[in-house]
Amino acid sequence: MSDGFALDIAGVSHSYGARKALDDVTLRVAPGEFAVLLGLNGAGKSTLLSLVTRLFAAQTGRTSIFGHDIARTPGEALREIGVVFQARTLDLDLSVMQNMVYHAALHGIGAGEAKRRGLAALERVALADRANDKARTLSGGQMRRVEIARALLHAPRLILLDEPTVGLDVAARNQIIAQVRGLVASERIGVLWTTHLMDEVQPTDRIVVLHKGKVVRTGLASDIVAQTGAANMAGAFSALTASDTREAAA
Repeated sequence: MSDGFALDIAGVSHSYGARKALDDVTLRVAPGEFAVLLGLNGAGKSTLLSLVTRLFAAQTGRTSIFGHDIARTPGEALREIGVVFQARTLDLDLSVMQNMVYHAALHGIGAGEAKRRGLAALERVALADRANDKARTLSGGQMRRVEIARALLHAPRLILLDEPTVGLDVAARNQIIAQVRGLVASERIGVLWTTHLMDEVQPTDRIVVLHKGKVVRTGLASDIVAQTGAANMAGAFSALTASDTREAAA
C-alpha cells in the first residue's frame, strides 16, 4: 500500500454470518481530498467505516492510513483520523467544553491544553460562544458541528463522517457541508464523507458508488454523470443501481 494516500483500502470484505456486507471493496482518499462514499441505506457504508476505525476487525483485505497498516500498527493509524459517527455521541448532561475535554483525555491531551484546543476548534465551527452551555441546549445542527470540532482536537489529517447531515434541516446541512469543505480547502485535511443524498455531491468530488457491499463505480462526479449519459448525479446513481433504486423509490 502506498503511503501517499490518506486512506488506502484494498480488497476488504466483511460478513455478518451468512450475509456479506462488503465484497472486495477498494478505495483511496488522497491528502486534502473531499471524497464521497455514496450509497443507499444498507449499502455497507457504516460497516466500512467501522472497519477503518477498528470497531470491527476486517475479515479479508488491508487498510492503511497515511501508510500505517491498521492491523499491524493501529495506534499510529488511528492517531491520524477523526471520526463523526452517524449516531449522536455527545454527553448531553455535560457542557460543550466538558465534552471536548473528556474526548481530548482519550487522546492523552491534558485539561489545560484540551481547553485551548477545544476553544480553537469551536471557533472553527462558529460555536465558541456556546462552550459553557449544556450540550442538550444545542440544536441538532449545532451538536453535529460540535462533534466535528471534537474530531479535530488531536489534529488528525483525515476525517471520516458517516451520514453527518441525517435528520438536519436544509440550512444546517448546507452549513456543515460548507464548513467541512472549508477544512479541506484551507488545511488540506482529507475527508471521506458518506451519504445517500445526491445534492451533497459536487461535480468535482471524487465519488465511490457502493451498492450491496460492492464498489460499482469510482471517479469524478462529472465523469460518472457523463459516462452514464445521465442529466445529473441522481440519474447516474439510478443508472448504476438500476432495479434496486426503482424498488426503493416505490
